[in-house]
Parts: sequence; C-alpha cells; structure tokens
Amino acid sequence: MHDEPGLLAALDALGIAYGNVAHDAVFTVEESEELHRAIPGLHTKNLFLKDKNGRFWLVTVEAHARVDLKALPAAIGAAKVSFGKAEDMERLLGVSPGAVTPLAAINDADGAVTVVLDPAVAGAARANVHPLRNTATLGITGADLVAALTAWGHAPVIAAIPAPAG
Repeated sequence: MHDEPGLLAALDALGIAYGNVAHDAVFTVEESEELHRAIPGLHTKNLFLKDKNGRFWLVTVEAHARVDLKALPAAIGAAKVSFGKAEDMERLLGVSPGAVTPLAAINDADGAVTVVLDPAVAGAARANVHPLRNTATLGITGADLVAALTAWGHAPVIAAIPAPAG
C-alpha cells in the first residue's frame, strides 16, 4: 500500500504537477466549506459504493453535487448500489472514511474498484482531492487525474452523474 509520500512520488514519476495544502482534518463537505473558500478550484466528494453483484465503485463528483443513487447504476454500468463498508474501503484502497480520494486507486493493485469521475471533475482546471489523508488537499488538473488513474491501471469511467429530480 502506498502512503502519501509514495503517492506523491508516483505523481512525480509521471511528470504530473500538483499543489498540496495541509490543513486540519475534515470529514464532510460541510466541515470543509472554509477550505473551499481558501483553496481555488473544483472541490470534490467521493462515494464508495458496492453493487448487488459485489463490484466496488468509487464515484467522484463536485463537492455540492447531489447524487441520485437509484439512477446512478444505469449511468455508470452498475447493478443496484449501496454504500460500501469502511473495512472494504481500507482493505482495497488503503484509506479510511473521510480520506476517500480517487487517487487511492493507486493502492488497488487487483483492480477491484472501478473509479467513476463526473465530467466536471475530469475536465477541471484544478480538481481538489485528498492525498490519501483528510488533513491535506491536493490540487491536480482533471486531465492529469485521468492520466494518473490510467497509468495505474484504473482508467476511469467518465459519466454524467444523475442528480435527484426536483
């Protein structure tokens, strides 16, 4: 399993530029509002999901996006989804709840988790994600995020994530 220095070294090896800002721990989008004002770029939230067929999914969207979990499976090619267990997240991605990030795919050597990025994230001039811990925010272009995931054998699914009606 990679830790943050290993992750940063892997990004460096790919020639990917990033900015990394340390801060107090944040666990929810609400807790991170002050950081959103201080750190430029698109901020993200992540959903670690498991479908009824036992497949795991990591869906990354803009921080304030609402996700229709009933419509999501059709949009991403999954079966009915529910939230994954913390122990599965830690075992497969090496991160705990609150520190979830698409960059954690670097730790999924077996390819058990499918990463899904909303087009807003994939196309962002600066997408802000955690660097395997929730006490820092790493800014990276959406294109470089896609490139890193692809280099690590996790080419992401880019799909418009459905919002609830109303």
